[in-house]
Parts: sequence; structure tokens; C-alpha cells
Amino acid sequence: MNEKLKSALKISLPLLLGGVLVWYSLSKISIPVLLGYFKNADYFWIGLGVFFGLLSHLSRAYRWKFIIEPMGYTLRFPNSIMAVFTTYIVNYTIPRAGEVSRATILTNYEGVPFEKGFGTIIAERVADLAVMLCIISISLILEFDIIYNYLVTAIDPTKLIVLALVGILTLVLGYQLFKKSNHPFVLKIKTLLSGLVEGITSILKMKKKWAFIFHTLFIWGMYVLMFYITSFSIVETSQLPFSAILIGFIFASFSIAATNGGIGSYPLAIFAAFSMFNIPEDSSIAFGWVMWTSQTVMIIVLGGASLLFLPIYNRLYPKQTSE
Repeated sequence: MNEKLKSALKISLPLLLGGVLVWYSLSKISIPVLLGYFKNADYFWIGLGVFFGLLSHLSRAYRWKFIIEPMGYTLRFPNSIMAVFTTYIVNYTIPRAGEVSRATILTNYEGVPFEKGFGTIIAERVADLAVMLCIISISLILEFDIIYNYLVTAIDPTKLIVLALVGILTLVLGYQLFKKSNHPFVLKIKTLLSGLVEGITSILKMKKKWAFIFHTLFIWGMYVLMFYITSFSIVETSQLPFSAILIGFIFASFSIAATNGGIGSYPLAIFAAFSMFNIPEDSSIAFGWVMWTSQTVMIIVLGGASLLFLPIYNRLYPKQTSE
């Protein structure tokens, strides 16, 4: 398969999947009903949710400097903010290309070598993954009975046990084969994993690690609060227990990786999560669309502005060689 075809598939397949999921989600709720939810939503809570989302993005931009500085570079906060919002808007077009663009911006405007800049982004993702795993663990503890009963109802217990045993056996055998393999692709994966371990180590060794950890917790706290606050905008979701909010948040977070920015998959993920708590289908999907639309509008506006003002700002305030 040539490179042009690969590039075309990387762009078109997620967009196609997103389009199919948009159609599927809208097949489960009529457009007039969905528009009614938007019309009757309380926009105070939606606006407050957007504000908390904005705080998380600003904190992410500020956190970046704590990984950059130990390498001997300084990072100007305006460039960091615009790089972060550029990442988000680029990911709406080409999945995971935003991280590359973010490292490229760092190279072009701050003089940080691309490899080092991209390595700091990997380190950030490791920290984010650790917090996400903590949130998943807390959710499992808080709502173990509901999740267990849901799985037992959805899947035959015997099949569930067989699947678990097959999964464990596959992991054990896969690990042994992976450990001994010298295949070029496997070696690339090993290199990536080695980089992730190095990323974790660099976080623990940095001088301002506590500030980094604080911002990491703050970022994810704002993510959850954004989701929770926005749930008050719709009557049917305003009384959900916080544990249900956590599960909905987890499902929604994973949906963002499924399609470009969660297009189509985001409302369906929330519907799947809230179905465990017997929330009506219409209100679950409507909340997903309200949540996704409010955050997407923010990303489009601020991401578009970042793409526009990045060259202007750096033309007016070029990087000083003495820094």
C-alpha cells in the first residue's frame, strides 16, 4: 500500500466512521426532539461547563513549561496556549496529527528540537493516562454492582468467564512472544514503550514535579467538573449521581479516540453509559450532543484563532536568542 493511499485512508476512514455514527445517533432521536432539548437547555450551566473546559486547556498549556525547562529551553505562555488549541482543532481533521503539529510549533517558534518537543508530549500523555486509570478505578469501586449486573445482563456469565480466561491467556502468551520477538514492528513498539517509561521517569525527576502533578490533577478535575456541571443543563440528567457522571465521562473520553474529536461517537458513548442508570434514550443522546457541541464550538473558535494569530504574534514578538 503506497503512502498516499495510507494518508487518504487515515483521514477518510475516521471521518466516514464519524458520519455513520452521526447518522446512527440521529436515528435514535428525531431532529425536532433534539432541537427541543437544545432550545430548553439551561445555557448558564453550559457556559459554566465551557469555562471549566477552558481552564483545563490553559492549565495544560502552563503545565508544558515544567517539562520543557529541564531541557534548557523556555516556553512562552501565549505560544503554548495557541499550540494546545491548534492540537485540538487539527485532531478534528486528522486523528493524532495534532500532537505532531504541537511539537512542530514548538520547533518553529521556540527553537526546541522536534524530537525533544514530541517526547515531552508523550510524557504528558503518560501522566494523563495514570490519572484516567485512577478515575476508572474509582468508578469501578463506586458502581461495581451496577457495572457487574450490566455486564451479566448483556453477556452470558459463562461466556464472560470464557472471554476473561481467553483474554488472560492471550495476554500471557502475547507478552512472551512480544518479549522474545525481534521483528521490526515489535522493536518499534518496544522503543515506544521504552520512551513511555522514560517519560514517567522524567516526570518524577523534574525539579517542579509537584507543580506538574498539581496541574495534572487540576486538568482532569476540570474535565470531570465540566462534564458534571453541564449535566445540570438538561432536566433529565440533572439528578444523576456523581458516580454515574464518572462512568459517562469515562465512556465519552474513550469515544474521542474512536473518531475525530468524538464526532458521532460521543453522544452514543454517553447513551451507553447512562443506560446503566435507566436514563431515557432521548435525554442521554441529547445531553451527549449538548456536551459535545459546546466544547467543539469552543475548540473551533479558539483553535481557529490560534492558527490565525500564531504567525502574527511571533512576527511581532520574535524569540530572543538570549533566552
